[in-house]
Amino acid sequence: MQTLTLYDKLGGEKYIAKIVDDFYKYVLADKSINHLFANTDMEKQRRHQTAFISYALGGKKEYTGRSMEKAHAGLNIQPEHTDAVLKHLSNAMALHGLSQQEIDQVITQVSQLREAIEYK
Repeated sequence: MQTLTLYDKLGGEKYIAKIVDDFYKYVLADKSINHLFANTDMEKQRRHQTAFISYALGGKKEYTGRSMEKAHAGLNIQPEHTDAVLKHLSNAMALHGLSQQEIDQVITQVSQLREAIEYK
């Protein structure tokens, strides 16, 4: 018997896209980090983030975007920026009914990227 991935449990990419939309509503309203997106094509960003999170949660379609290092180069992201992003991602997932255990699983997965994005 095959275990369902969190991607499958959540309902796939269309459902994750809804979480990502709410995530960016929180991010763009946050004055401590919204400046990091001042020159960003947000529609493109939403598509990339949806693909990335889908892949990170066990989706079958491989993420083909830029590496985390390249995507965050020159932004000088600090730990407090990452903390804010993770908080907003948690809140967006909670808004969509994910359990605390599921949220913790996602945050653990995404948190592993700190080294790749901070201080670049």
